Amino acid sequence: MQRCGRWRLRASPNRPGDRYSPRHLADAATDGEELASTVRLARTGDRPAFETLYARFAPVVHGIAVAHCGPGLAEDVTQEVFVTVLQRLPLLRDDAAFPGWLCTAARNAAVDARRKNLRRSATAELPELAGVEPAPMTAAADQESSAQVLACVQQLPDAYRETLVLRLVEGLTGPEIAARTGLTPGSVRVNLTRGMAQLRPLLAKAGWP
Repeated sequence: MQRCGRWRLRASPNRPGDRYSPRHLADAATDGEELASTVRLARTGDRPAFETLYARFAPVVHGIAVAHCGPGLAEDVTQEVFVTVLQRLPLLRDDAAFPGWLCTAARNAAVDARRKNLRRSATAELPELAGVEPAPMTAAADQESSAQVLACVQQLPDAYRETLVLRLVEGLTGPEIAARTGLTPGSVRVNLTRGMAQLRPLLAKAGWP
């Protein structure tokens, strides 16, 4: 269960929205039933079921981690959260509550990781850099652009920040965000719309085209 260590914008910050249709709502109901069944199997120790949950929800956990503690810690937080979930899943009483339960665990782990990292940064000395190869310039430009957008996103309120990271960094659609976080489609729409309204002037101030 490994994720790629690099991150980048997967969607344009100027096109965050997704249209919700009756088909989306019908699909969401079916997805909810399938999810509850998968969670139920995973609680009994079914490994394929747990791997299915990981494949579906790792981008959500990773996105929440990026929103709260940055991409440098997000990979470790994602792995830590799923190790914890594997241990605690049998304690979950309501299978349908899995998305919200998982997002809360991810949020708590990310905030804790950020605090620990700040404490380490305050006391650590600069490491020796002799022999360290510089990052390739081709990757650096892309990373710098993504970092500029993320720095602006991280100035937003928590709800908007998480939803926009899931859209822009993880590349999830609006309906996917709703299904995998436990938010209603209306809440996702509001978070994306209001978040982008607040993000655009920050991007313009940062010189984003």
